[in-house]
Amino acid sequence: QADSSWRRERILHVPLCREDCEQWWQDCKDALTCKENWHKGWNWATGTNRCPWGSMCRPFSQVFPQPKDLCEKVWSNSFRFSPERRGSGRCIQMWFDPAQGNPNVAVAKYFAWKKRSSPAQTGTLAPQSAQAPQALPCPGLLLLPLALLLLPAELGALGSSL
Repeated sequence: QADSSWRRERILHVPLCREDCEQWWQDCKDALTCKENWHKGWNWATGTNRCPWGSMCRPFSQVFPQPKDLCEKVWSNSFRFSPERRGSGRCIQMWFDPAQGNPNVAVAKYFAWKKRSSPAQTGTLAPQSAQAPQALPCPGLLLLPLALLLLPAELGALGSSL
């Protein structure tokens, strides 16, 4: 849950795999945007989200100088740049081939296990995760927050545990 007038529940600090964050930034660096935080502050006068009055469009690379800036700021800290790599089972992969399974299930299980573990259980080992498949680019990436909300219930544990 989020203490905010504009959103009652949301994902927060979900770790994005290094390569995915870097690829997202690389794919969008020349696109234009007028805002750093896309969660709020839009002009809704026409009924659709428009840039705020007086804002100027600039390349992503100016608004978000580093991949970490894009991944952490564009959706107001919904995501965090992770140093972890794809296949580690410790970060969310944005792109993957669903025919090979969803590598993010292992991530959700890891963080759900981690949350359930208490300091008294320090001798307990985390469940092993299978090697995750390689990611595939997806043009609908900017809809990722919505997609994460629609993922199976297993992933719900990830958003609420981070």
